[in-house]
Amino acid sequence: MKTIITIGRQFGSGGKEIGIRVAKELGIPFYDKELLQEAAKKSGLCEKIFENFDERPKSLLYSIAMDSYMFALPGSGVGDSLEQQVYLATFNTIRHIADQGPCVIIGRCADYALADYPNHLSLFISAPLEVRIQRVAQRQNLTPEKARQLILKTDKRRASYYEYYSSKKWGSVDSYHFCIDSSYLGLGRTVELIQAMVAHKEHPIPSPTEEDPTRPRT
Repeated sequence: MKTIITIGRQFGSGGKEIGIRVAKELGIPFYDKELLQEAAKKSGLCEKIFENFDERPKSLLYSIAMDSYMFALPGSGVGDSLEQQVYLATFNTIRHIADQGPCVIIGRCADYALADYPNHLSLFISAPLEVRIQRVAQRQNLTPEKARQLILKTDKRRASYYEYYSSKKWGSVDSYHFCIDSSYLGLGRTVELIQAMVAHKEHPIPSPTEEDPTRPRT
């Protein structure tokens, strides 16, 4: 059974780039913003709404403003907030995509949505703050302090979203199959490591040091 890979990531850790490379090496689809496009098509909601709620924590004032907008939409469900509809549409789309075959999905509580899939491999990519500051500052042409503020703000937003909907701890070793520091091996070698994980999951090889329980003891 081919593996579905979900990747949670700290901002600036290279998680998205790693996901793109893994998908390319394995020859499978990659979903980041593409997931929002699929969810919008299937739900009939505007794609802009999905972008506005994308991995964002619950906001009471914003929810009230957007929920009032729902009354103007034909067929909108009474009783479900817009946030709930967006989350459920995203959740269902993740499972629909996973049912189509192996793929790489970035963020959006995908590991939680696919927790009962036996062919699912959940990863969390991190890196030391100073490494991420340097990467973000260079990538977005920011000062180190501006990069630091953006990183902390984005991580806080992602953590709040994940923890609200999954009831699990964002970035905790207990929430994923593997947590990887991308700075330890570098992005390229991290991609190779994940490929090795996938290969082992799909074709497990018993360790020669494992004791055969059927072998008589001497």
